[in-house]
Amino acid sequence: PLRNTLIELGHPQPPTPVRTDNSTAQGIINGSCKPQKTKAMDMRFHWLKDRQAQKNFNFYWKPGTANLGDFYTKHHPPAYHRALRPYMLNSARKILTDRTLQ
Repeated sequence: PLRNTLIELGHPQPPTPVRTDNSTAQGIINGSCKPQKTKAMDMRFHWLKDRQAQKNFNFYWKPGTANLGDFYTKHHPPAYHRALRPYMLNSARKILTDRTLQ
């Protein structure tokens, strides 16, 4: 809705970049990989394929090591956690500070 409103007001929007670390999901969305059983595939993939075709989103792949969301959900060596801990703590502090200012 926000994208359409901005376009109607004369502010065309470029495709929103979406980074993924799942090469199979990206292949299905971009059409370079055809799944064997599309009926069993979640409807969210079809929605994403439609949005890619409409140029609302631009999906691109990056390795999982660059995905900060993996910090909490994947098993990493202690050195990785020690290296990212200051960055993650500062990000959390900024979010909390921004919420208290509102």
